Amino acid sequence: MNKVLITADRIIAGPADRTALDGAVLIESGTVAAVGTAAELDAALDPQVPRLRCPGATVMPGMIDCHVHLAFDAGADPVGSVVRADPGELSTAMAERAGQMLAAGVTTVRDLGDRDALTVALRASIDSGARTGPRIVAATVPLTSPGGHCGFLGGEVSTDDDIRAQIARNAAAGADLIKVMASGGALTPGGPRMWEAQFTPGQLRLIVEEAERHGLQVAAHAHGTQTIAHCVAAGVRTLEHCSWRTAEGIVHDPAVIRRMAENDVAVCRCVSGNWQLFFDQMGPERAKAMTESILVMRDAGVRFIAGTDAGVPGAQFGDYAGMLEFFASIGFTHAEILDMATVHAAHALGLSDTGVLAPGMRADLVVVDGNPLTELGALRRIRHVFAAGRPVTGMAPRP
Repeated sequence: MNKVLITADRIIAGPADRTALDGAVLIESGTVAAVGTAAELDAALDPQVPRLRCPGATVMPGMIDCHVHLAFDAGADPVGSVVRADPGELSTAMAERAGQMLAAGVTTVRDLGDRDALTVALRASIDSGARTGPRIVAATVPLTSPGGHCGFLGGEVSTDDDIRAQIARNAAAGADLIKVMASGGALTPGGPRMWEAQFTPGQLRLIVEEAERHGLQVAAHAHGTQTIAHCVAAGVRTLEHCSWRTAEGIVHDPAVIRRMAENDVAVCRCVSGNWQLFFDQMGPERAKAMTESILVMRDAGVRFIAGTDAGVPGAQFGDYAGMLEFFASIGFTHAEILDMATVHAAHALGLSDTGVLAPGMRADLVVVDGNPLTELGALRRIRHVFAAGRPVTGMAPRP
């Protein structure tokens, strides 16, 4: 479909405070050609141009998931599953998972750790039109310490030369960014604990400098309070998880938070739709401390971006809206949440052609029943998805 005019009760062009009633978006050749009132655009167009009329609906930018693992299956043992998987079968499964995300209104995903650069091959297949899926921003193999978090993916490094070589391999494989496991994580048995550092401050600086030499930014998996400080000082672009953990509990650092806001270091809190169970497991005291740290960062002006960690146990690929509902539960406004999922995410990922609906931008957009500015559940009622102007077909109704 080369050209189509979409009309709806409202258009959220982005940021979320840019809303027009009885609006329309004209798509042409994969890009947004015009945004305006339905009456104006309808009258100006040739009657032969297809119209997609969506009464009772909202048109908004396609949503962005800044933290996924398409190679993981969201089951109880994703590590074993990805290690044992046949490459061909794993590629097929990854494509299916990407399709689930697209059906949920996610038109861009940032994959932060896969095997054998399979995300790069999937990205090429989607870009060529051979497969239908979201735009993929791929980190390929994450850097980690020997025996460290997600070392089973093949990115273990110990020396400076190892770091340089792995970053060069990732860049040559087609990586869009570099991912570093700056601290330990719960997914990898026997590895460092979540608050323990896996790299020295000097090594983190080297990773950022070497990535920049290849024209790439760095996303850092960072749970530990001290590690978060080292990552900010090193110049990483985004902090994944950023849970402020120490051996004694959760302790955020106001001085580091100020530097995060000043340096525009974005935080991807990586909350799955299963967040209520996660908080129950943490216990009320830790859950309260976790929530407080998020609100302190928000009040300090830290940019939050949306990410589900889809693929790890319990984090399903089709439940993007569940993650957004977590932020509503702790007091974020719906406008803030929509911006996290669109314009702020695009900015943090360095994507200048998506995140808002404006002439010349990629035609990544979703049509949802209702108004997500007043009812976040509207994001679960997907009517239509367009990815780079291509309509997505065969979407099952969402709960």
